[in-house]
Amino acid sequence: MRIIIIYDNNKESSPMFPKKFVSVSVASCLMSSAALAQQVDTAQNQVIEEVLVSGQYLYTDTINALKTPTPILDVPQSLSIVSAEDIRARGFNSISEVINYLPGVTTSQGEGHRDAVVFRGVRSTADFYIDGVRDDVQYFRPLYNLEQVEVLRGPNALLFGRGGTGGVLNRVTKKALLDESFTASQVSADSLGEVGGQIDTNVVINESAAFRVNAMFESLDNHRDFYDGERLGINPTLRIEAGDSRFDLSYEYIDHQRFIDRGIPTGSNGRPVESFQDIVFGDADVNTTELKAHLWRAVVQHTFSDTLKGNLSAFYGDYDKLYQNFYASSYNQDASPGVVTLDGYVDTTTRENTILSGNLVGELETGGLEHTLLAGVEFISTNSNQDRWNTFWDTTQDDKEVFTISGNLGVLGGSGINALGNVATNRFDQNINDDTRVSIDVTSLYLQDEIELTDHCRLVAGLRYDSFDIDVLNVVADEVRSRRDSEVSPRLGLVYKPIEALSIYASYSESFLPRSGEQFANINGNNDKLGPNTFGNREVGVKYDFESGLSFTAAMFEIEQRSPQVSDNDPATLDVIESQIDGFELQLQGRVNDVWTVSAGYSALDGEQVNRQGPTGLAPRELPDSMFSIWNQFAVFERLDIGLGLTHQSESFINNSNTAVLPSYTRVDAAVSYEVSPATSIQFNIENATDELYFPNAHSTHQASVGAPINVRLSINTTF
Repeated sequence: MRIIIIYDNNKESSPMFPKKFVSVSVASCLMSSAALAQQVDTAQNQVIEEVLVSGQYLYTDTINALKTPTPILDVPQSLSIVSAEDIRARGFNSISEVINYLPGVTTSQGEGHRDAVVFRGVRSTADFYIDGVRDDVQYFRPLYNLEQVEVLRGPNALLFGRGGTGGVLNRVTKKALLDESFTASQVSADSLGEVGGQIDTNVVINESAAFRVNAMFESLDNHRDFYDGERLGINPTLRIEAGDSRFDLSYEYIDHQRFIDRGIPTGSNGRPVESFQDIVFGDADVNTTELKAHLWRAVVQHTFSDTLKGNLSAFYGDYDKLYQNFYASSYNQDASPGVVTLDGYVDTTTRENTILSGNLVGELETGGLEHTLLAGVEFISTNSNQDRWNTFWDTTQDDKEVFTISGNLGVLGGSGINALGNVATNRFDQNINDDTRVSIDVTSLYLQDEIELTDHCRLVAGLRYDSFDIDVLNVVADEVRSRRDSEVSPRLGLVYKPIEALSIYASYSESFLPRSGEQFANINGNNDKLGPNTFGNREVGVKYDFESGLSFTAAMFEIEQRSPQVSDNDPATLDVIESQIDGFELQLQGRVNDVWTVSAGYSALDGEQVNRQGPTGLAPRELPDSMFSIWNQFAVFERLDIGLGLTHQSESFINNSNTAVLPSYTRVDAAVSYEVSPATSIQFNIENATDELYFPNAHSTHQASVGAPINVRLSINTTF
């Protein structure tokens, strides 16, 4: 079902759950759709109890994703959890590798310098969280210090505020533990030249205090010329417990530098030119990104009674980011197949995020109904300075120059021989693109109630209020602009459980994104006059837990985007452009038997671009019709495990004009792990075992990423 409308905002009227949507969607969902769930231990669902069994609950520390201790079976929303053990067993080393094995989400190139995820057709570079706290700077996030990765699909404004329009990704970090001192380490190397090491040490100081350190170092390398880099991370944490209170303090330092690879151009057929697979369209010296980040987190939790628990958290993040690059901006295979046009820029960002939040979770009974109440408040202060300088070639007096296509384009250190045989030299201090100083203050209040209507039916209802204030100093234009947006975001869900192991749900949620965008660089043009884009998500689903430990989830959804625009006919009025993405997801995960565990997912997405004139007939970019993934883990012998996985993605369009195509691909991965002793194991991970040439993602028409060939990683894991 897909409805696409353009209408005047004065005529806005739409029910939250049209009867036709619920009846058709529930029936269709029960027959053919699904998403991930994990085994649920229904005996442990008290508010005051922290459940540390990976995969059974989203962590019940209230700073993390759901903020209430709700079993996954009772959550009226599609979600996925990837545990630390999953990350280790599958050899994941990046957020993009995690995403490849999840339904409904894909990766975008991110210009070679950042994580970029497409949640249900909505691209995001900012909907990332650490322990439920916003982490919106553009960079590659490490996995070394994580207990699990949580991906919640659909708008999530009630829990996270602005953004989260298609979904959010939350990283749950490791905390100091009071019950055991230990040290675990991993060293690894792969066939493409990358090496790395990690260490995890936990020290019990006394019965009420513990200290833990996670650290990592990587020397980066891959299949592309010039690619190299280093990444360092260290994360000490302290935990103190005193009576009914617990205090966690964490500091993380990240130092990351790597080569930026923007991929290869597409040809006259709209597909990546395979003969260019070994050519880097950049500069070995210029294409680089550098990040230094200092992240402080403090959380105090207190149990007031058996039915009331609260926490207060504080976060401070100081980020210093630079990226600069050349990339292929245009290529005409028919007219001039031997030359390419390069463009580029240097971009810097310094950002400070200060976030204070607190909430209470309580259980009470009124009128014979049991309630789990969540009430919270959040304050965010952000200062962000960013500028961009375009390339400026002395030969063209412009930001673009044409070079002959060869093994390395002959460009080094910002200078090279252009297609006419002349020396062309670039400068990054002549052509400024933008320079802004941004200040943001956000105040949020939220309230949610989970009500047990009967033994078989649960209602989830909540509202969040956000006041978003932004001031932007545009240095280039020498002007200051300000805007305030006040938004109320609702969440409503109904869960019916005919038996304990089965739940059927329907839900509705909303989110919004201010016109300053997810990176709030500016509010130029009409953006300081227009209200936010809003997103609504209708979802129905079914979840079932088999006795063996296997869980199945299905979800069918519609994401509707509404974007106010100044009317072409009357600037005093607004048109509301409304578009929609439909889809369904299937996911199966858990233990089939004592030997075999499996994680499988399938998703199908459909959408159409809309402009002022109505539906365009064009598909949104980066929206594959279908995606499928499966990972099988077999305990062949007592000490030997074998893993076999496959991920498939159908073709999608690289650009909104639908003239460039990202071809479909199927990649096969494998793993073998052998326990040499109780304290030591050796693991081989094989990525792209069939050595297929594929293009996993792109950023724009002539920037398609080249997937890695077969790559074997050896890891040695020890504990002591």
